[in-house]
Amino acid sequence: MTEPIRNEAPAPRRRIPALVRNLGWILAGAILTLLVVANPFRTRAPKHPAAGKGASPAAARKVLYYRNPMDPTITSPVPIKDNMGMDYIPVYSGGAAAANGAEVTIDPATEQNMNVRTAPVSRRDLSREIRTVGYLEYDQQKMASVTPKYSGWVEQVFVNYEGQPVRRGQPLFSIYSPELVQTEQELLSAIRFARRMKDAPDDARTRAESLVAAARSRLRYWDISAAQIANIEKTGEVVRTLRVASPATGVVMKRIPGLEGMAVKPGMELFHIADLSTLWMSVEVFEDQLAWLRPGSHPTITLNYFPGETFEGTVRFVEPEVSEKTRTVGLKLEIPNRDGRLRSGMYATAVFEPVAARNVVAVPSLAVLRTGQRNVVIVSKGGGRFEPRDIELGVQGDQYVEVRSGLSPGETVVTSSQFLLDSESNLREAIQKLVAGKKNPGSGHAQ
Repeated sequence: MTEPIRNEAPAPRRRIPALVRNLGWILAGAILTLLVVANPFRTRAPKHPAAGKGASPAAARKVLYYRNPMDPTITSPVPIKDNMGMDYIPVYSGGAAAANGAEVTIDPATEQNMNVRTAPVSRRDLSREIRTVGYLEYDQQKMASVTPKYSGWVEQVFVNYEGQPVRRGQPLFSIYSPELVQTEQELLSAIRFARRMKDAPDDARTRAESLVAAARSRLRYWDISAAQIANIEKTGEVVRTLRVASPATGVVMKRIPGLEGMAVKPGMELFHIADLSTLWMSVEVFEDQLAWLRPGSHPTITLNYFPGETFEGTVRFVEPEVSEKTRTVGLKLEIPNRDGRLRSGMYATAVFEPVAARNVVAVPSLAVLRTGQRNVVIVSKGGGRFEPRDIELGVQGDQYVEVRSGLSPGETVVTSSQFLLDSESNLREAIQKLVAGKKNPGSGHAQ
């Protein structure tokens, strides 16, 4: 007998996965809320005094443009999305920093833990230190050569070796020259003739005196000193050998060996004397530093040989061309050496501190965040509020940099932990966009 077929109802489907999914969304929302609320960095909501109770802040102000959420330098006149699908952020007429959430508020405890330091924006003179090294050499403007202007024979030498110090007027050697002897005789003869013509008519007396003046001039042209000429006239005797004196105070840099008894001719360099009262220092600076240096600048000179001592130099000469290989320009510095301790060949360091700009708005260089395309500072607005701001830079000093636009004297900028603050401001913008997307019903996905 065939049993009747039973129409049994199918077993009900399990709804546990759907419940798990709902619990997961609820848990994710709770975690996100805790992260936003518990974070010590809280973005201040912008105030919109012009907006009514029923109107939204965005509707109360005019949208100027829309900017890229990742790069504020990229803007658009209409709402668009970037290549990652993120909406451009509107910039309102009431202030871009407050409208786009770039302003950051930090609890005092967190600010102290981050070691946030600030400095005021002020007007000041900017100096720029230029440091270079070089070596000392003889002052080329105080080098003297002893060369006779007549023929003769050296009979006696009083300076016998190179490096010997000499004084101005000190005898170097004595020389016999027939030309000098003949001119001395002419001088004495002219003097005797002038004395005889003392009571003669004016024309004859004038011609006699002109002969005396001509003989004196010839001796002076041969570098015979006035004292030597006066001695010849006083004694009335011809001096067979004349002593040649040093024309400067310094050291003997060159002396012809075997000079005693040597026959000399006009133009022969018998001695070379260097004045050591001042020395020159040869240095090089880069071409971009040349704008701050000019003849007459006074660098500070230091040497390892004299620790703790400084010397003042003066720029005397700037080379007219730039080296193609090193892109540097040579300078000659003059250094006083009154006590004679400095010597040619010593290495030294020269430090220039020229004023790069006077009475300009400046901030510490540490306060500027340079991205390559933007220069940003974090402005402290008091009460734990901080705002990133673009600025235009000018002249760079040693510790400060000129600000041409974007800041005013009296404001305060952050000089440490700027990266944390700037990163936090960008993070808050991203969190705000994420929360706004969650609150938008159209942004959810059906499960």
